Amino acid sequence: MWRDFAWHRLHHRPHLATANVRADFDAFPWAWDPGELAAGTAGGRDGRRSNRAAAPGDFHADLGAWRSGATGIPLVDAGMRELWATGYMHNRVRMVVGSLLTKNLGIHWRHGEEWFWDTLVDADPASNAFNWQWVAGCGDDAAPYFRIFNPETQAKRFDPERTYISAWVPEFGGPDYPAPVVDLRESRAMALAAYEGIRR
Repeated sequence: MWRDFAWHRLHHRPHLATANVRADFDAFPWAWDPGELAAGTAGGRDGRRSNRAAAPGDFHADLGAWRSGATGIPLVDAGMRELWATGYMHNRVRMVVGSLLTKNLGIHWRHGEEWFWDTLVDADPASNAFNWQWVAGCGDDAAPYFRIFNPETQAKRFDPERTYISAWVPEFGGPDYPAPVVDLRESRAMALAAYEGIRR
């Protein structure tokens, strides 16, 4: 049903992959660089790490860490590494990594949509864009703006033995595992404030 709905919406909104369904989100302060994906994958590079020199606060470093599975947030890193290695990721983890990118890191959903399009073996032109807009809160039947998936809570609920995380992030808990790129609580509060601004 959701796939059919997504194709129905793509038929009526041919720019689903590039334009917010809800126009009020055109003013949302997501970080966005329209040339980033091409720059990141030029010359046969895998695109997970940006070839730009990141200045303090530059979102390119966070985007590269997200793509690489090096955010310091275990469930997110496991999902992104699984995606790179296999071209697949469970839907639950897709929602978690999408929420982190768009809400906690404040990066435009189009960067996630483009990355999934390039890496998923089941990438679908309707479902991919439709689902990214859903998780970002700017699409049809979107998740409530205040719904921000907490990766730590999700891991406790769906991977309580850390079987999934251990399979993809073997260095988790050791000295080589990076510190989180973002504070989940602080970034959640910032996202809620930004979404509340859109509602007004």
